[in-house]
Amino acid sequence: MIEKIKEYVLSTLGTLITAVGLVVFLIPNDIAAGGVSGLSIILHSFVPIPVGVWMYILNGLLFLIAFLTIGFDFSAKTIYCTFVFNFFVDLFDRIIPLPKYTGDDLFLAVFFGTILTASGLAITFSQNASTGGTDILARILNKYFWISMGTGLLMVDVAIAVLAGLVFSARTGMYALLGVILNGIMVDFMMRGIEQSSEVIIISEKCDDIKDFVLNVLQRGATYIPAKGAYTGKERKILLVVVRRRELNELIRFIKKADPKAFVIIKEVRQALGEGFKELEEL
Repeated sequence: MIEKIKEYVLSTLGTLITAVGLVVFLIPNDIAAGGVSGLSIILHSFVPIPVGVWMYILNGLLFLIAFLTIGFDFSAKTIYCTFVFNFFVDLFDRIIPLPKYTGDDLFLAVFFGTILTASGLAITFSQNASTGGTDILARILNKYFWISMGTGLLMVDVAIAVLAGLVFSARTGMYALLGVILNGIMVDFMMRGIEQSSEVIIISEKCDDIKDFVLNVLQRGATYIPAKGAYTGKERKILLVVVRRRELNELIRFIKKADPKAFVIIKEVRQALGEGFKELEEL
């Protein structure tokens, strides 16, 4: 229960940060860098309904389309984050308006807007949720045209950026396209930092002590691998452990204290799935 509450709190924080980046930097400068928010910025130029309200309308329509075409298989967290994100955008745009960047340098708007939105999205994605939107169109492309989710999402976002160029100006469209590219790169970079784990292989005379530390202090799992020294011919145990990056230094300090002569191999792991990490059933 506590873990679920933590996930919703972090997801809410992620949508809040994303909304701030959108409202302060992207919306005032018509930077339609993909997504439902980008499409809403474009539609707002034709029908002056607030961008946040357009997002409510579009997301409602997209969820209806998803239900009719691919079945309603979205998690409760995704639905929650989608509409909480809409709420924050509408709140900061017109109800409790935040100061907006309206300077002449569009690159600054794209750069700082993308940093904030990418940071927020990475936090939300790390909690197995998303802000919905054009993800639905990507799923439809995946189902009916066998286009991968990543490619489908990129195609939709690029199309929105190009449309922004046609509606506003070529300059604005190119900045919107730059925003799409930067956002993809930064979300991927930040997700690697958030989810990255380390695989640690330990060869030591104190494997039992190290195992106890891993199980009881770090509260991680550990596996013994039977081995035989090629030079000595001696039977021994190798300890295999996977830890979060923030736990790695703590583990290394303990190994150094328990057995300074231990042999340790550390490898970066892009993602760890299973007990103690992201559950497979959540994917």
